[in-house]
Amino acid sequence: MKGAKTSRPTRATGPGPEKVVLVGVFKKAAGGAADEVSLSELGRLVETAGGVVAGSLVQRVDRYNPASLMGPGKVDEVAALARNLGARTVVVDEDLSPAQQLTLEDRVGAKVVDRTRLILDIFARRARTREGELQIELAQLSYMMPRLTGSWRQFSQQVGGIGTRGPGERKLEYERRHMARRIDHIKGQLEKARTAREVQRRRRETVPVPSVAIIGYTNAGKSSLLNRLVGAGAVGRPGEVYADDKLFATLDATTRRVALPGGGWCVFTDTVGFIQKLPTTLVAAFRSTLEETVHADCHILLEDGLAPDPGAQKATVDKVLAELGASGIPRVTAVSKADAIGDDARRRLCAADPERILLSAKTGEGVADALARVQQVLGHRWLLREVRVPPGRSALLGELHRSAMVVGRDVEGDSVVLRLRVTAENWDRLRAKLSD
Repeated sequence: MKGAKTSRPTRATGPGPEKVVLVGVFKKAAGGAADEVSLSELGRLVETAGGVVAGSLVQRVDRYNPASLMGPGKVDEVAALARNLGARTVVVDEDLSPAQQLTLEDRVGAKVVDRTRLILDIFARRARTREGELQIELAQLSYMMPRLTGSWRQFSQQVGGIGTRGPGERKLEYERRHMARRIDHIKGQLEKARTAREVQRRRRETVPVPSVAIIGYTNAGKSSLLNRLVGAGAVGRPGEVYADDKLFATLDATTRRVALPGGGWCVFTDTVGFIQKLPTTLVAAFRSTLEETVHADCHILLEDGLAPDPGAQKATVDKVLAELGASGIPRVTAVSKADAIGDDARRRLCAADPERILLSAKTGEGVADALARVQQVLGHRWLLREVRVPPGRSALLGELHRSAMVVGRDVEGDSVVLRLRVTAENWDRLRAKLSD
């Protein structure tokens, strides 16, 4: 119509959330609902990072394009969509090579971020402890190092020889040298932290306390469960672990004492959550933190009861545990968010695995059952024994307190009767001293 004006998308004038276009490039051979779940998860990652998803595109390919991951036509389509929506950032649900990222940014005309870079950004926002910050920085530098680019490479003085001397060290070489030095420094700092953690772990091992690690996919409810276990009430009470309905709400391992139903107590550790396509740089950087799962006596594998693809999440957790060498540790499988699960879903979950425990950190449903199951698992390593210490054996009494967890004490005549939780190895040693 003559005189009609074409409406155009308006760009935000304020410092509002950053508009993002999601791009999923999937192999045709794989296909299925898993790709949709992965793209949906990418959208949640963007929201966690403070962005807003303005639109998305998907392409299924026989093989990835080595130059731009997706086909040239799809690249043009992504560029047009980003312009029309006023999106300044494009997030790709795959890892991009440095060359692919440069090609896409040049052709799309917007910032291009791959899945790994997005997760690194979220981790950088969430890190709270000094060790966590160092781990994130190491992962970021390892990611950025091969992506440093520059022109005038022919003037680099690193080649050497007649006719090849340039005008001096380029900024690119300086940045690479600086990053390499920084990486070496961080690795040294993390090694010191790892050594200190190992010393602390050995000290804890001298104190007879069983340990349990809560593991699972990110946002499965691990921190909420730990809060329920320790009895933390309102927000802000001492001892409460930060929990939020966000991916990677907590990164730093947190340990709390939890009373066992049969007497005594153990330490529960809330570990960093896992996710599909977890960057290898993060697994390497967080190895010292994840080692807490390797040394645990028992795992609570917490599955998200509302997850669209729980099987894929469990496979991801199992894969990371196998990489850490922790797949053989006894586990108790529990399904979180039971208060929001319908009756039909409950029946399907129980039919698929009768050993599963449905629990809710919100209502407390199933928590007592989970603790009882944990105590049963610990019972194979932490034996419950009762010993009678005759008078005049104060040295033996002290050794029992140092080597075992005393859960009960009575005095019968001149003797002291102790109820103990003790490892099988220590029990063999203590039983020999009791017979002396």
